[in-house]
Amino acid sequence: MNILIIEDNALNMKLASDILRRQGYTVIQATEADTGINIAIEEQPSLILMDIQLPGMDGLTATRLLKKNEKTKHIKIIALTAFAMKGDEERMIEAGCDAYISKPIRYKEFLAAVASLLKAQ
Repeated sequence: MNILIIEDNALNMKLASDILRRQGYTVIQATEADTGINIAIEEQPSLILMDIQLPGMDGLTATRLLKKNEKTKHIKIIALTAFAMKGDEERMIEAGCDAYISKPIRYKEFLAAVASLLKAQ
């Protein structure tokens, strides 16, 4: 299964990519929202991991655009963010994210969320 990671921080990208690859997933990477949206349309990944704080277009705006697009609205999106304040998760779900994982990534929680959403398809 292909998983698209849209993340501008190189260390976070490497960590998430390494964890997923060790589990047998194919990882596609983008460091900005516009590129990620184009990749999602072309590649049709099984899942998108979306950083919320991206340069240029933020992850919530990108999520809304993906969920409005006929070609990508079915793709599950997990918000990856350092935001962990009360109300943040609700804000991300309202924008169209299917799940929310706060950074720093906790290995088991991260893999469980990925597996759960992939199974739900």
